[in-house]
Formats: sequence, structure tokens, C-alpha cells
Amino acid sequence: MPTLYDSFDLSGIHLDNRLVMAPLTRNRATPGNKPNALTVEYYRQRATAGLIITEATQISPMGQGYIDTPGIYSADQIEAWGSVSDAVHAAGGKLFMQLWHVGRISHTSLLPDGASPVSSTDRKPNAMTFAAEGFVEVSGPRALRDDEIPGLIDDYRKAARNAIDAGCDGVEIHSANNYLLEQFLRDSVNDRSGPYGGSIENRTRLVVEVMQTVCREVGANRVGIRLSPMTTFNDTPRDSDPQALYTHLVEQLKPLGIAYVHVVEGETGGAREPEDAAQPFDYNALKAAFGGCWMVNNGYSKEMAESAIAQGSADLIAIGRPFISNPDLVRRFKEGAELNQLQEDKLYGGGTAGYTDYPTL
Repeated sequence: MPTLYDSFDLSGIHLDNRLVMAPLTRNRATPGNKPNALTVEYYRQRATAGLIITEATQISPMGQGYIDTPGIYSADQIEAWGSVSDAVHAAGGKLFMQLWHVGRISHTSLLPDGASPVSSTDRKPNAMTFAAEGFVEVSGPRALRDDEIPGLIDDYRKAARNAIDAGCDGVEIHSANNYLLEQFLRDSVNDRSGPYGGSIENRTRLVVEVMQTVCREVGANRVGIRLSPMTTFNDTPRDSDPQALYTHLVEQLKPLGIAYVHVVEGETGGAREPEDAAQPFDYNALKAAFGGCWMVNNGYSKEMAESAIAQGSADLIAIGRPFISNPDLVRRFKEGAELNQLQEDKLYGGGTAGYTDYPTL
């Protein structure tokens, strides 16, 4: 049986083990929304993960939803991310960049010329974001016009190319946690008509077109996607039929031959089996419908992760916050060592404290 600590071939990319550092927003980008020397050290310290998925990185200035988050649309950003990639590779690691557009989870103060956020809808969620003045209510969005969507898809293409040019081994398309792409997927949000609204086929169209375009640009073996079928994060109700919706989506992605599907099981950072769900979600059925590399996430302990790999219910295990407080998490898991305590008050923004100062064994 495979173990969590065995190497893994991810579409031709060698991973030293099956533990993945999940994408984790830390709000420490410098002016120009660039990584800095601290960012380089932060990722270098964690390069013993089989794979690192970077913090969510906006594909364009309109994709930003929180202060001090990095982008991948300017020459300066590409150069800065190149330093991160170089450090991770020098330490023996692999790096995928998560590509992000927040959609309606944003504020006019964060967007060019005070623009309104864009989404599948003009309905505003009861959600908060982090701006210069602290936590604020998100601004009311406007619905993207159909004729704007080709430009949006091209932003994903350019961002993927930029990530590869910055030395990343691949990209992960962020279609989870009810940011822009999931705002198009769910009938609880998507109230539009036309080619991108209404039926399941139409609501999945944008995600599929983004994936097709990015795969053509950088190669399908360098592209993954993150999904969260059951989360209500960002004040977004579940779809009326999540099993049918996400099954159709992965069936459309399967022929592309992408590197992996990364699934948040249950509520993001919360219950793995939400009690308020109309019916349980069958993740094993979704895995079977996709048929490719399957990465799982949400509250996995050492024991749960080892069991999932041994039983074949997942190929890779993505772990978030424990990787923040334990740069050497792979070794700690393997040796059964005690874990450092997370400094939750230092998760977002700041300097070295709670970022690069956690001890290793």
C-alpha cells in the first residue's frame, strides 16, 4: 500500500512525498502587490512538502479582494515570484501558483479607480473583506457582461504564462470558497441568462473555458483546480444540486488530462460534514467521475492523512494551518513529533512574527 511519505509522480513532476502545503493567504505583499524577501524565506522553509501551492494570487488588478495580497500580472511581480521559485527549487521543493479572482468579495478601495467588483450577479453578499482601514463590508458588485468574459479568460491565460515564466512548476485555478469562478457555478448566486447562466452546462462553461485556455497555454500536466462543493464561505448558499453540478464539471475536466483536482471537503475551515446540508455529498463518487489525481483538504490530521493514502481515497493530502506553524511538518508527521502551536493573531499581515520565526525540530 502507498504511504503518505512515498514519492509521487504528478503528471511527470516528481514529488518527494504526498503531503501538500495548501494555499494560505497571509497579507504580507509589499507595495505593487509583490512578494518580498520574507516571502522567499517563508516558502523556502516549507520546501520539504511534496508540493507547495502558493497563497492565492490575483490574475489582474480587478481580481484583488484583500489588502496586501500578491499578483502575477506585472513584470515586477514575475521577477519577485521568480525569487520564491528559485528558493523553493534550491531547497528541493516543487511549487504551483494558485490563480485567483475574488469576484464580488472585494471593496472599491482595492480596485482600479474605485471600480465596483465584478461577478456573475449584481447581488451583494453579507460578507467582509480586509482593506486599509481594517475589516469592511464588501462593495456592491456589477454583473459581468458576456462580451467581457473573453477578456477575463485571457487574464487567466496571461497569469498562467506569467507564473510559469516566474519559475513555478504549475498553476492551480482557484474555483473554490465562493470567489469569482464559483460565483458562476452556483445557482444560488448565478442569476444570469445567456450562455453563462441557467443550466448546469451553462454555469460550468466559464470554468471549463478557463481550464481549456490555461491548459493550451502551459500544458495540462501543469494545471490543477480547486473546488469546494459544500462550503458556504463568503455568505454563499450551496447550489440546489451540488452533486450533479460538480459531477458535470469534473466530467468536463477529465478529457483535458489536468494534473489534479483539489477538493475542500465540507465547510472551508469548518465541519467536514455540515449538519445543515440537505444531503451528504459523495466525494468518492466525484473522485470516480474524474478518474485522475485526487487531492483532498480540510482538517486532516496525521492519522487521517495516512489512512486516506493507504486506503486509496486520495492521492495527495493538502494541509493548511499546520504548515504555517510547522515548516518541517513532513518530518514531524513521519516521526510523530509534537506540533508547534499556531499564533492565530499573526495570520494576516505583519512581519516575521508568526510567519518565518516558527522553530523546526
